[in-house]
Amino acid sequence: MGPDKLHDLLVLRKQRKAQRIAMSEEKLSPVEGFKTASNYLRGPIAEELVNGEPNFTGEAMQLLKHHGTYEQDDRDRRKEAKANKVPGGKYYSMMIRSVIPGGVLSSEQLLAQLDLCDEIGNTTIRLTTRQGIQLHGVLKENLRHYIKRVNEIQQTTLAACGDVCRNMMCSPLPIKANVVYDEMQKLCWDLKEHFKPRTGAYHELWISDEETGEKQLAGGGDGGPDPVEPIYGPTYLPRKFKMGVGLPEDNSADIYSQDIGFLGIVEGGKLVGYDLVVGGGFGRTPSAEKTFAAVAKALCYVPADQAIPAAEAVLKVQRDFGNRADRKRARLKYLVHDWGMEKFKTKVEEYYGGALEAPRAVAITEHNDGMGWGEQGDGKWYYGLAIENGRVKDEGDFRLKSALREIGTTLAPPLRITPHQNLIFCDIEPQDKSRLESVLRSHGVPLTEDVSLARRWSMACPAMPTCGLSITESERFMPGMIDQMDTMLAELGLQDELFTTRMTGCPNGCARPYNSDIGLVGRAVGKYTLFLGGSRLGHRLNWIYKDKVPSDEIVPELRKCFELFKAERQPSESFGDFCDRMGKDALLEKCG
Repeated sequence: MGPDKLHDLLVLRKQRKAQRIAMSEEKLSPVEGFKTASNYLRGPIAEELVNGEPNFTGEAMQLLKHHGTYEQDDRDRRKEAKANKVPGGKYYSMMIRSVIPGGVLSSEQLLAQLDLCDEIGNTTIRLTTRQGIQLHGVLKENLRHYIKRVNEIQQTTLAACGDVCRNMMCSPLPIKANVVYDEMQKLCWDLKEHFKPRTGAYHELWISDEETGEKQLAGGGDGGPDPVEPIYGPTYLPRKFKMGVGLPEDNSADIYSQDIGFLGIVEGGKLVGYDLVVGGGFGRTPSAEKTFAAVAKALCYVPADQAIPAAEAVLKVQRDFGNRADRKRARLKYLVHDWGMEKFKTKVEEYYGGALEAPRAVAITEHNDGMGWGEQGDGKWYYGLAIENGRVKDEGDFRLKSALREIGTTLAPPLRITPHQNLIFCDIEPQDKSRLESVLRSHGVPLTEDVSLARRWSMACPAMPTCGLSITESERFMPGMIDQMDTMLAELGLQDELFTTRMTGCPNGCARPYNSDIGLVGRAVGKYTLFLGGSRLGHRLNWIYKDKVPSDEIVPELRKCFELFKAERQPSESFGDFCDRMGKDALLEKCG
């Protein structure tokens, strides 16, 4: 190492030491205290797992998120629980997420998840907006059984939640004619491996053989003595951290909603590198003006082999300088906002160890949801099945869960979960196309071609009755609202329009409502904030059109906007682009 490099390294170490001293002098949030005292995410979890109580303490609950689980309760039954004097006053259960980078999984893995939802869950699974799988209704006493079984099928729950890098998103298309997709999906997997926590706590708690203590299955660290977490350190990150990989012609991974988005740059049919965009994030608190939703900003261009080192530099800047005192302002987007891009880039370059190139500034042109039939380029086909809000269940004549069991045991195709909570069946032989469709139809499952465009491009978070943060309904309300929208659009002759509608039961934005054409965010019981002016491409924020709109007035309000859209749109203009061009004041003047 030359003298100049050594000098720069010493200066950087002094800066980091000064920053750590400054952090130690500020009042940290209680969660930081839990992490500091946790011994790499252990804390009191082991003791509380066997204490006979139906729920966990606050400290354990915060640490459990890093292991992939949240404590919840059935909010529909709270009065019943109190009347029956249930311990703790609630019917507690756990929600557990599995990490599935890029949504890639096998039929065998999905079948195991379906078995678990019947054995110990609420008999359904949910395909998530981050391409994972979520199980609800798991009792505390069954938590270890679920996590150990997931690891046996070579999946994991580690880092599905918590102050770490969460599930990596990527376009799920199984295109073989173009190696770019395989290269992006490999980066997605490599990111997951590089940024996973190394703590042995995960194996100790969930995977070790209870009698022998043997630690032998994949999923977290190796179960041996803890390293000093080489990337995270003992207190991990100030807040959750999200990444996604996409292309200008396929932004299904919604890269502008991520802390780091990787936009693939293709030249001559080869993926040569990535534009990195940073500082996206959608959580906000309407009563706190210091919080806001943000789309990511272009930071730099990096060659393909430097994507992970550059991402690590960005993450470490957030680790060392992100806000650990106020969790409402702890995401990377606030650091980027407060510092400005010039200062932020300079600091990233210090951690990276060199200058970063200017971004290529390539524009997003499309969002390919992968639905319906498509050729892979290797003689086989894929089929994208639209699944409303990602909920896999058997209910009445609709028996999607049973259909997936039959497909998984007969055709056994590789699978991909999409960022819009849908499912792609891969490697379908031409002679099996009709067989796949027949299984779905015989189980009462509408084919994608039978689903309206408004429903296909909609998403809702789970909300009631399981989410403790939800203010109002979302998943249970959205289907009926889409029924009304379909009727309205058909009456206006606009049923073929492409636009995204996303709903969440609270402002945290889990279904990414803040960059969609139409966003609906729970504001009060039965009332929503209505956002307009976003885009199906995901590259800009929408804005508040009206606040506290009663649920039964949402579609009538939208009808007035669609009537104006039909009358005054420009050629080929989308609904989101129209609203963005018109602006809030003009829309209110003409439609309000």
